[in-house]
Amino acid sequence: MMETSDHTATSEDPFLARKRISGTTTKRSTAGHLRLDDESGSQSNASLRTKRKRKAAASATTNCIKYGALFLLVGQMVGLVLLMRYTRTQQGQMYLASTAVFFMELLKLVICVIIAVYQIGWKESWRQSLVPVELLKLCVPSFLYTIQNNLLYLALSHLDAATYQVCYQLKILTTAIFSVVLLQRRFSAQKWLSLVLLMVGVIVVQFQSSSDTDSDHHHPEDALPQHKNGLDAADTTTHTSERFIGFVAVLCAACTSGFSGVYFEKILKGSTTSLWIRNVQMGLPSVLVAFATVLLKDGASVRTQGLLQGYNGTVWTVIWVQALGGLIVATVVKYADNVLKVFAASFSIVLSSVISAILFDFHPTSSFVMGASLVILATILYAAPEKKRRKKTILPLTSASRKR
Repeated sequence: MMETSDHTATSEDPFLARKRISGTTTKRSTAGHLRLDDESGSQSNASLRTKRKRKAAASATTNCIKYGALFLLVGQMVGLVLLMRYTRTQQGQMYLASTAVFFMELLKLVICVIIAVYQIGWKESWRQSLVPVELLKLCVPSFLYTIQNNLLYLALSHLDAATYQVCYQLKILTTAIFSVVLLQRRFSAQKWLSLVLLMVGVIVVQFQSSSDTDSDHHHPEDALPQHKNGLDAADTTTHTSERFIGFVAVLCAACTSGFSGVYFEKILKGSTTSLWIRNVQMGLPSVLVAFATVLLKDGASVRTQGLLQGYNGTVWTVIWVQALGGLIVATVVKYADNVLKVFAASFSIVLSSVISAILFDFHPTSSFVMGASLVILATILYAAPEKKRRKKTILPLTSASRKR
């Protein structure tokens, strides 16, 4: 009896034992799952923090590139115009604008070839570039861009930098017109209003600049000899004609810029060829056209005094800045939006006016300020995003609402 009772006291029911073991196992597994969940949660949090850090770093890098490119674009716009104006008005032997355009096109072609070779390799870049049909298509913008660059040198030989900057914004108007004709684009009333303001602003700047020039040379209170007045009248006529030539050159450059840009955009649409290959294809005929322009326009002078007559460090700086301008614009197009590009154009007008007043004895009048303000306002208004009106959805009437 004692043995039986002792055995009963020390032994355990098998069902209870299995339940106790399973409960212990469940607790252990639950604790293990909790630890795994904690570990996986900490790992996911760490990965999220890492992704956020990488995203923040990438965003900071993009912002640095964007605003750095924007700063370079403003510097390129202002610096190029001021340097070109300085080189076209400095004392000493004048360099040939046609040779400057040739060296600029050659340098730009070399830069584009280097970038294309770096991206896809030497053989592939030349295989894609040397396509006769594509080269023939791009001969049109190549020819027009070469003519445009020569016209810009002519314009800055007769206009101050500030007036040139304001008048050259007419390329927005010509681009819009050619976009309607070639690409069948439609513009809203806001954009057409901005184009009208742009045209009015340019007319005010150019017309008032000519009238101010006339008034500066004719003062009724000045008692001058008759021959002196005759000389002043001749100088006034010459200056007015020079400004007219400069304005016509800017107008033609704006037309060629607008047509070439829209034509190039039409070629790029639906094409898988990279932008740099297209630049190489356009650069090859551009170099040939620029060299032909040198021979036809200044061949005699080049044969006697050479291609580099009148060149100095400032002229080479102009060529480099103009050649690198395409790379800067491409970077801005990739990383910045249209609003920032418009801001760069508007700020370059203001900065050019200020620097011209300091360095080149430029005296802005109230009419110039008004016209330039209209141009800046038109540029901003043209690029401003438009609010689209949402159409109100009219729900069909239900049977219950009809009964009511």
